[in-house]
Amino acid sequence: MGVEELLALPATVNVTTAARALGIGRDKAYELIRSGAFPVRTLPLGGTIRVPTAELWKVLGVEERQATGAGM
Repeated sequence: MGVEELLALPATVNVTTAARALGIGRDKAYELIRSGAFPVRTLPLGGTIRVPTAELWKVLGVEERQATGAGM
């Protein structure tokens, strides 16, 4: 997943999308979530798990100025 695609993500994403951004498989992502080792905070919402996009950006080194377009 490229930076442009990362920046176009909504405020939260599902685990499959977060895993793709991190370069890991869906099953590995769920394994890491279950063990408490997923590198991004997750939000359990009923039977769904969401991942905050801003935190995903931090882990991937996407700077806020890239996300907001400031300084361009």
